[in-house]
Amino acid sequence: MIKNNSRVNRMALGARVVLLLVLSQPAWSDVFVLWSSPDLPSSRSLGVDDIVFSWKEGIAPLLAAGRRQGYRVYVETPMPKAKTAAEEAAKAGCTGVILDIADAESAGPGKDVETLQVLYPHLRFLVLNLNGKRPEMRGSLIIKRDSVLEVSSPTAQPWIDTNLALVKVEERAHQTQVPLYTFSWSDQGQQKTQTADDYSLAVAEAGAFRADLVLQLDDQIQQSLYRHDAQAWALWNQVRSTLKFFSNRSAGALEPAANVAVLVDRLDTSDEVLNLLSRHNIPFRVLLTSDLTEQNLKGVDILIVFAKPNKEIGEQINSLAALGATVVLVDAPGHYPWQKEPPVQLNEHTTSYATGRGKVLEFPEAISDPETFAQDIRRLLGKRNALLTLWNGLTTIAVPYKDHSGTIKQLDFVNYALDPVRVQVQVKGSFASIQYESPERACCESLISVKREGFTEFVIPDLRITGRVRLELQ
Repeated sequence: MIKNNSRVNRMALGARVVLLLVLSQPAWSDVFVLWSSPDLPSSRSLGVDDIVFSWKEGIAPLLAAGRRQGYRVYVETPMPKAKTAAEEAAKAGCTGVILDIADAESAGPGKDVETLQVLYPHLRFLVLNLNGKRPEMRGSLIIKRDSVLEVSSPTAQPWIDTNLALVKVEERAHQTQVPLYTFSWSDQGQQKTQTADDYSLAVAEAGAFRADLVLQLDDQIQQSLYRHDAQAWALWNQVRSTLKFFSNRSAGALEPAANVAVLVDRLDTSDEVLNLLSRHNIPFRVLLTSDLTEQNLKGVDILIVFAKPNKEIGEQINSLAALGATVVLVDAPGHYPWQKEPPVQLNEHTTSYATGRGKVLEFPEAISDPETFAQDIRRLLGKRNALLTLWNGLTTIAVPYKDHSGTIKQLDFVNYALDPVRVQVQVKGSFASIQYESPERACCESLISVKREGFTEFVIPDLRITGRVRLELQ
């Protein structure tokens, strides 16, 4: 770890200002391609601006090669090697350093990053989450029992691995940086050959979720691209179309839309409950107990509490429920303000307390079946409060984005099946114009819509890997 010296202490205030300027980026995604050799095509031909090399001794020729080919060059390094890597990166004129933060370090890398920024003010420092999943559709269900993940037998319903929950946790963990993650293509030690669809899905997922991705390219594909192999370039040109699709930043300053909040006392990117909420297209935000303010709870219809409330938090929860929200309290026995009202035993696992215009539901034990729990949350939202609903979308995730007024203006879709599907969508709001675009289609196709009771329904005829819908009131 890096220790402060007197020079660093004198510059601490300036470091905080510089750090915010360097790390505060627009909420759009970038793809950083991880490369392993000095033989690489130009940035222009690859269609990528950012190249990453893993730190190792004698890395200077790699960094020089990346710069010659027109890339913004980054060095990826574990935190203990960060200062050495940063010094080499600064000498080579690199753009930045990507820091691998181990789970044990993830609670507080901020001071070390701040110190590095003072020492190397011209470098950009980014924190990388190494725990991403390979995005794919599969047929097994993961259930958490007593903090142990168990894999069930294959189910009849398609199952998908998505990084949306990880992105939501990272949004809260590193608020001055767009979430940045990576994943390994290997599956239980078995290395599979990646297709154009595999790479395109990874790019589409990060783009739709507004996250940055360090994309690992197979060494053989790297070599084939450098040698101008026609088959390799045919593969990569398909990926380039997805990269280009998400480089269109004309949507402006849109923010994720969500009316479900999840309150935790510890950030955990592996929480399967969050994964299942994502899987069921329930837009949510992750909050820590210190975030429980009136502003952060504005627009929340359901608050799921996985933290042990103290007296102050208990009062805040009670106030939120009194205003009409539903609070779901999980595995937190105790004495709380809402318990002054007579309880209603809904079933053997759930007790309900009416509070003002809302209610508090108490689950006495930890969630052992995240799938059923996510379905329960969907039912609690009901039709009136559901921001969006998909039919024929078992393999599809949709992410809504809103403007400053709270109106949903855009939906980004990711289809993990990789085969075209016809998806029926219902979105909250009465919209006059529904415009659809995708990497395969020129912008934009007008979709026919039907308006019912404050909602708009439309059909995407053939969603392949990814697509975007723009919504206009007038």
